[in-house]
Amino acid sequence: MFAVIFRARVASLDDEYVRTAEHLKELAFQKYGCRDFFSLTEGDQEVSISYWDTLQQIRDWKECPEHVTAREKGRQQWYQSFSVEVCEVVRKA
Repeated sequence: MFAVIFRARVASLDDEYVRTAEHLKELAFQKYGCRDFFSLTEGDQEVSISYWDTLQQIRDWKECPEHVTAREKGRQQWYQSFSVEVCEVVRKA
């Protein structure tokens, strides 16, 4: 199992962001195999973690056209900066 950790410094989140994030979450589960997802925001910091069975699922999700469009909008408007880490889960208690 793999975890994708998305960390961002928020610039401005609007109604379009909320709709887009919800749609992408549903798409990740329904079409790309996401196993679990949660997101927290505190002040201007956002952290989201998603869980996947394979690296190929993560690659496919990264290349999803709607996800690519949302990332570009994030760069331009919603986030001051962001980073993504892909980690292998070696133990789950």
